[in-house]
Amino acid sequence: MSLRSADGGAASGQTAGETAGRAPERRPEARKRKNFLGRQPLGLLFSAPYVIYVLAVLAFPLGYAVYISFHDYFFTAPRVKVDRPFVGLDNYITVLTDPAVQRSFANIGVFLVINVPLTVGLSLVLANALNRVTKLRTFFRVSYYVPYVTASVAVVGVWLFLFQQNGLVNELLGPLAPNPSWLVNSWLAMPTVALYVTWKQLGFFILLYLAALQNIPDELYESASVDGGSKWVQFWNITVPGVRSASVLVTLLATITGANLFTEPYLLTGGGGPDGASTSPVFLMYQKGILQGNPDLAAALGVVLVIGVLLIALIQKRLVGGKED
Repeated sequence: MSLRSADGGAASGQTAGETAGRAPERRPEARKRKNFLGRQPLGLLFSAPYVIYVLAVLAFPLGYAVYISFHDYFFTAPRVKVDRPFVGLDNYITVLTDPAVQRSFANIGVFLVINVPLTVGLSLVLANALNRVTKLRTFFRVSYYVPYVTASVAVVGVWLFLFQQNGLVNELLGPLAPNPSWLVNSWLAMPTVALYVTWKQLGFFILLYLAALQNIPDELYESASVDGGSKWVQFWNITVPGVRSASVLVTLLATITGANLFTEPYLLTGGGGPDGASTSPVFLMYQKGILQGNPDLAAALGVVLVIGVLLIALIQKRLVGGKED
């Protein structure tokens, strides 16, 4: 019995030793496989459709646009092979020296200067007010959100009725009404478009702020009220810092939306009028690429626009978001 036990112990000890010796050889492979697939490999399967969508709808078109911008590119019939020579930065030089392009970027700068501060300020103030409303809360929230989900064509018809030469706004202003009127005035066309876009998209940004306001503890407001802090002090010292992450998101989304402006000036001012005062870079991309048959210039303009938006977004994140801990 003792011999068998000794032999069995030796055998078991040997087996344990072998197992212990083999374990380190298998662990690196399992660890590499785990790191490659992630903690939840099944998540790759669920995220695959969205990844494919991003690659097909965003990444590939952007990469192909960069390729087109460096070549003398033009549309041809399907399966027709033609020579599209590499032209380097010629398309970019042509675009950046075009007065119409320069004016479109100036127009979009005016739009962003008006639209972004108004969007951030009004949406935050209105969201804070709606968050405190107890009666008819759902009614007010839906009222602000309805313009955002309403078709632009229908809403534009109302604004054309309000801001035309004999519209309701000019009737109310009387002798103070501008002449020429709002949407045909080279100085007021883009500011009017900026006001329209601010009003139409305000409901969406209000919802973002309402979601952020739910994360601010009520105890902070109660403590400030006990210490004698006014509503303005509570708003400035509790609400504004508490929704800083939402402010960064709203600022970025408003900037991206403004940089891609197309539908509003196309419908309100008849395609960038008067005399290009409300033309946007995206509208010029449509003109050059589709109407004029110069997709290489349109692609170069699009790449410049993407780079400009990324730089502006980075600056805004630094200014609005502050330093991260």
